[in-house]
Amino acid sequence: MGAVRRFAGPIDLHTHSSVSDGTETPGRLVRAAAVAGIRTVAITDHDSTAGWPEATRVAHEIGITLIPGMEFSTRVEHSSVHLLAYLFDPANAAIVAETGRIRQARLVRAEQMVHRIGADYALTWDDVMAQTSDGATVGRPHIADALVARGHALTRSEAFAGILHWSAGYFQPHYAPSPLHAVRLVRAAGGVPVLAHPATRGVGELVSESRLAELVDAGLFGLELDHRENKADARARLATLAEKYHLAVTGSSDYHGSGKPNRLGENTTAPEVLEAIIEQATGAEPVYPG
Repeated sequence: MGAVRRFAGPIDLHTHSSVSDGTETPGRLVRAAAVAGIRTVAITDHDSTAGWPEATRVAHEIGITLIPGMEFSTRVEHSSVHLLAYLFDPANAAIVAETGRIRQARLVRAEQMVHRIGADYALTWDDVMAQTSDGATVGRPHIADALVARGHALTRSEAFAGILHWSAGYFQPHYAPSPLHAVRLVRAAGGVPVLAHPATRGVGELVSESRLAELVDAGLFGLELDHRENKADARARLATLAEKYHLAVTGSSDYHGSGKPNRLGENTTAPEVLEAIIEQATGAEPVYPG
């Protein structure tokens, strides 16, 4: 990896394009970041790097720093855990195989859920496909958008709180590796892993300290603590653990375009933290302006 640069201006390290469940193409996402005053943005679509080339091209065109990344789906028993992976080799065979398996499992899960929902509501698989872009990682957000289009919910958030909530009876999990396996895969591919929004379910549902210690030993770099969905009590506990285990703390918007209320730059990451990520990474380079 080349020399680390100093970064001026806001740094947002968690955004989604239409390659996964965002509503803007990778290029439009990068342009939206620039308009919002963001000087460095990471593209972190779910289980896919398909948006990197377009985002890279536009970042070069408009003079914004791009950090290629991904949000890796993982699971601990019945709980979904997401891992942000930065600057890894997108051609790494193990990463390609595992993310391909996850995307296929997401697709099968989505089709099965739509079949169940369709028994009670006017909803078809074609409705869901109409809400996706070519090559997108199909998931529940696309089902939510189809429910909105059909008039069964007013917003994506309402669909998630209602029909798509686990208590409604239509939800089912999909395959995902353990966080430990994912951290090892990311590090083996030259990337830098950070647990995404790890405090969203409150202090009672935190990853255990023993499991966190395992992740640290495997190469976990940090925790995304500055995120609108993290609960205050859990965030405070994780801040203590971050200090104990010498983990970096990041902040991000988790921007999805119009798919979520999250706004670009509402939480940001300190320049020295990004510098440390780049210093550790060996799998891919940041896209610098100029």
